[in-house]
Parts: sequence; structure tokens; C-alpha cells
Amino acid sequence: MSKISKITAVLILGLMFVLLFFSAWNDSATMDELAHIPSGYSYLTQNDYRLNPEHPPLIKDLSALPLVFLNLNFPTNVPEWTKHINGQWDMGRIFIYESGNNADRIIRFSRFPIMLLAILFGWMLFKWTSKLYGDKVGLLTLFFFAFSPTMIAHSRYVTTDLGAAFGFFIGLASFINFLKTPTRKNIVIAGIAFGIAQLLKFSLVILAPIYLLLAAIWIFVDEAEPGLKYRLKRFGKIVWKIILIGIIGLLVIWPVYQFHVWDYPPERQMADTEFTLSSFGIRPLADSVIWLADKPVLRAWGQYFFGVLMVMQRAAGGNTGYFLGSVSSSGTPLYFPLLYLLKESLAFHILTLIALIFGIRNIINAKEKSLRAASEWARDNFVLVSAMIFIAVYFLQTITSNLNIGIRHVMPTLPFIYLLVARQTARWVKSYEIIINGSENIFDIIKNLLKNFYRAYIKPLKKCCLVAILLAWMFLSAVLSAPHYVSYFNALGGGTMDGYKIAVDSNYDWGQDLKRLKDFVEDNDIEKIKIDYFGGGNPAYYFGEKYESWWSSKGAPEPGNWFAISATFLQSSKGKPAKGFVIKPEDSYPWLNNKQPVARAGTSIFIYKF
Repeated sequence: MSKISKITAVLILGLMFVLLFFSAWNDSATMDELAHIPSGYSYLTQNDYRLNPEHPPLIKDLSALPLVFLNLNFPTNVPEWTKHINGQWDMGRIFIYESGNNADRIIRFSRFPIMLLAILFGWMLFKWTSKLYGDKVGLLTLFFFAFSPTMIAHSRYVTTDLGAAFGFFIGLASFINFLKTPTRKNIVIAGIAFGIAQLLKFSLVILAPIYLLLAAIWIFVDEAEPGLKYRLKRFGKIVWKIILIGIIGLLVIWPVYQFHVWDYPPERQMADTEFTLSSFGIRPLADSVIWLADKPVLRAWGQYFFGVLMVMQRAAGGNTGYFLGSVSSSGTPLYFPLLYLLKESLAFHILTLIALIFGIRNIINAKEKSLRAASEWARDNFVLVSAMIFIAVYFLQTITSNLNIGIRHVMPTLPFIYLLVARQTARWVKSYEIIINGSENIFDIIKNLLKNFYRAYIKPLKKCCLVAILLAWMFLSAVLSAPHYVSYFNALGGGTMDGYKIAVDSNYDWGQDLKRLKDFVEDNDIEKIKIDYFGGGNPAYYFGEKYESWWSSKGAPEPGNWFAISATFLQSSKGKPAKGFVIKPEDSYPWLNNKQPVARAGTSIFIYKF
């Protein structure tokens, strides 16, 4: 890796950090942050895991580290802490907004470590790809990562989405390294990475079957000897090593969770677990986790597996949301593919199309088309094969899920997509065919030399110019979209201002614009405003007596009154209910049907004057 490449990578990451930091500065708390911020603070100061058990602790711990030094008030004598089961939302409201703390200070300080994790992630991605495929591919992959609107949007908030992407990256990278070089050291490294991954997001349990699948493919493409019996025997040995990796991962999990449940009363942990899993369908699993909940040595694992079961329970139940004019709690296979198409830069999609066409052309033009040739290619390019398999498996899992609440849930696939596109783009730019002519005629020789020179040095300039234009487009798109990265949609999705017509929630309106609404109220000397707000902010905290909570069934405000509504609530009330889902007429804001907003706060809050 050259010094120039390292300096370029640092500059790219520096620009990414600037976009992250300043775009998030005036964003109010998003919906999930209302639960994650108080949870993380309670873990580090109370050693108690009663809040937000459906997510592992590591990201929340990281975000809470700066808060420990701010001398904050965290009330533990309120019913939301002492009596409520998982009172995360109420404790978030109380801790951030109602305990005499500076809410904006808490929110800004807690986001800073997440941004630093994004920069570390980018640097590790750059080093890994550069080592595999050279500096150009490494820098191109990093560029896609750093200026992706989706990566920027969700690398600034206290949520587990960036952590999930990071966990999958270290989990897969370390496992591939183990397959290629199965030493004891690499087994331990893969086990530690697997354990850390489980502490970042529960969805990373899917790494276990992915490991088995990759191991089977590796045995098939790596082994020259044909015998099936020999292959099965070798696969069996790798399976035992994968089990060892899992055991090491569980050993990594135990001390972290033990710290977090240290002062969590065992009888309270048991009661919380039993109540929450009372409706869990697979009773042997639920009963086993409940049994673990109060055992002195085992309760740390009990709390971990409790979170896993909570995620399974929620995924099966789905989440009510608006998508393409409909409101439903069921998932649709179109959701994630379409949002990926509409919420990533068009410039990147054009590069992806070029890479696909180039790859298909290479397959068609391959001299040997056989299983042996495919196996040799897969062995030589196993990282690329692993990336493609992971993307396929993960997308298959998400498109069959009922939990359709945001493109952020496929963030783990993005770094691997960036790698594949960067690799093919770099090969496409420098690809050319050498013309060989056996003629001894001096003019033919000179002609061939000139043709080869053109193909090697002149023709790639056209490709380089096209790639440079697309990269500039992607960069400018990222810069000009600030600070509205959550609401970003490309031109195919109607652009940032009209993307709400496609989807809302964390795709468009996550509560990030409440403080911008406050600025609008102050700039226009508005004495009173009625608000129907979706998000983690607190209108009463920011607006005081100027705020009045309002909703559809209360009817249209009196003439002369101001009203503001979040896009998520507006679209969810106007969407067509899916089969079996009901929206009451009084909850559908009929009094807004023929009324146009006079302004918006940011992109996501519509403001009306009556």
C-alpha cells in the first residue's frame, strides 16, 4: 500500500467525518435513539440490563461512554424504572428531556463515538480490499462507502445499523482468512470476531449458517482430489472448527453480558424474561431461556439468548408501515430491492451496470466453460464469491421478512456490494486485448504496436473520464444532500423532497427535523402550533407552552392556527389499508385532503396554516 493511497484514504475519511458531524449537529433525536441512549447510559452506570434487551449492548455502551463524564441525572426512583417491564421509551423521555439534563448535549455527545466507528470501519475496509486487490480497488471501495447517502445517514445516530454492518464485515473477513489459512491463531481470531459481532446485533446469528455454506463451497472449489468421501471427511473437520469458533464467540459474550447484569436483580431478570416470552411460540426455547435467567453463572447467557428470542418474536409479528401507497404490517418482497434502487446514488447504479455488463461479457468470452474452470475461478476469487453469496443470502432473508421498516436493515450488504463494483470497475478501465500478428512486414508490426498502444493507454482514458464523471456526480450528490441524508432519494424515487411518496419511517422521516420546526416557529414569531410528531424528539421540551399535541380525530384547527405533522403519520393515515388492516375514517386526516402545506421543517415535517 503506497503512501499516496493512505493519504488519499485519510482525506476521503476526513470528508466523510465532516459530512457526518455537521449534518447531524441540528438533527433531533430519531425514534430508536430515544430507547438506545438511556439504555446505554444505564448499562454503564447501573450495571442493569432491564432496558432494551432486544438489542446487544456494544453500540449502546460505545455511545454512552462520553455521557459518563457529563454528570447527568438518571432517575432510578420512577415507576418506569422500578416497575415497568422494558420501559425504554419512557425512560428515554425522562432521562433526556425531563430530568434537568441538556438534551441536545446528550444527543450530540452520544452520536460522536458512532461516527468514529464509521471512520474506523472505512479504514479497515480500505486496508482489507487494498491488500486483496490493490490500492485502486481499495480507494474506490472506500469512496463508495464514504459517499453513500445510506451509509452517511445511518452512521451518525445511536442505532445498531452501523454496528451490524461492521459485525458482518469482521465476521466474514476473519472467517475467510481462517478457511484459507486454518491455523489455531486464525481460529481464535475468527471466534473473537464472531463474539464481537454477536454483541453488535442479534441478526448476526445468521453468520453461523453462512459459515457452513462458505466452508462447503471452499471444500468443493479448493480440493483437487475428486473423491466425495474425502471431501465429506474434510468438511467434517472444518465443521468442528466452526463449532470451536462458536464456542469462543460464546466465551467472548459471557463477560460482557455478566457485567451488564451484575446489578440486575435475578428475580427481576427472571420475571421480565418470563413475561416477555409468555407468547413466544416455540416453548422449549422460551422455557430454556427463562430457566437460565436467574442462575448465577448462566444468567449472562440467559440475557443474551433472551434478546435473540425477542428479535425472532418481533420479526414474525412485523411492523406497521407505509410503502407505495399502502399501509400494512406484512412485508413485501419488493420493499428492499426497490428502496436499494431508489436510495443509493444513480451514479453508483450506473457503475454497477457497467460492472455487470463487463462481468457477463467476460463469462461469454471465456475460452473454457466448464465446471472445472468455474471451480478454479471461484478458488482464485473466493472473497468475491463469498461476498456474492452473503449478499444473496442476506437479501433473501430480508425480502422474506415481515419487518419492512427501512433500507438501513440491508446496510451489512453494502460494503460487499461496493467491493464487487469497485473490483469490476477497476478491471474494466484497464482491460484491453493485445493484437498479435505473425507478419514480418515492418508496416504491419508498426501498425500493431500503435494499435496496442492505443488499446493500452489511449482507450482507457475514455473509461477513466466516464468513471471520474460518475464519481464526481456521486460526491456532489452526497455533499448537496446534506443534512437530509435520511430523506435522500435519487431522481428515480422523486428526489429528496418527494421520496416520502414511496416510503417513510427511517427511509424518510425518523423524527430528525423537530428542531428545524422549532427554528421555523421562532423565525415566524408563531405563538402557538399544534403538532403530530413522529420521532425521538420531545415537542414539549423544545416548544414549551407554544406546543399543543394534536391528532386527526380532534378535527381541523380553528382558522388562523398552525399545524405540523410528520410525514410518517401523514402517509400512514392516507395510505390504502392492506387486506385485513383497518384505518378508521376519523384517523385519516380528512380535513387535510384538499389543503397544501405552506412550508416544511427540513424535509419531513409538513406545516399548514388554517
